[in-house]
Amino acid sequence: MNTLFPVFLKIENLNTLIVGGGNVGLEKLEAVLRNAPKSNITLIAPEIREEIRQYAKKHSITLIQSEYHANHLKGIDLVIAGTNRKEINKKVRDDCKEAGILINVADTPELCDFYLSSVVQKGDLKIAISTNGKSPTFAKRFREILEAILPESLQETLDNLQAIRNKLKGDFEYKVDKLNEITKIMREKDQD
Repeated sequence: MNTLFPVFLKIENLNTLIVGGGNVGLEKLEAVLRNAPKSNITLIAPEIREEIRQYAKKHSITLIQSEYHANHLKGIDLVIAGTNRKEINKKVRDDCKEAGILINVADTPELCDFYLSSVVQKGDLKIAISTNGKSPTFAKRFREILEAILPESLQETLDNLQAIRNKLKGDFEYKVDKLNEITKIMREKDQD
């Protein structure tokens, strides 16, 4: 049973550290930027891919070309370890545990406090998909299916629902009832 608690972080308000400047570090950096392009990121690695350097020119990314040390965690809120050296990833995880910082260790579910999910985004609608670390490939394929079937017009629907919500008078329960009444057509249409 998947007991993960889904959360959407305002990561642009946090200081994120990515340890690793190779393919995995690049992949994790792209995942963060795809979801939150204004994130404050520090990336540490002895060698840093050119693609990462290009991202650093366009985003708030501090590059530190160095081996990882525990003092790099100072002022950091969230860590993603993505090196190709298991002993380094484990050291980063151990240091994070000691410092009380949440960490994701790429491709090592047992060392993770959280997983990076596969994400579907249509305007303001964002759906995160988790397989509890069992199959990122399945999550990716399922994301592709959802992207194909969800209409591009969803943003217009969300904007209209927000406008209705803002105009509704009454307490929370009344507003919820009214919005449920308005949106139940979505469910009825599915059952036809």
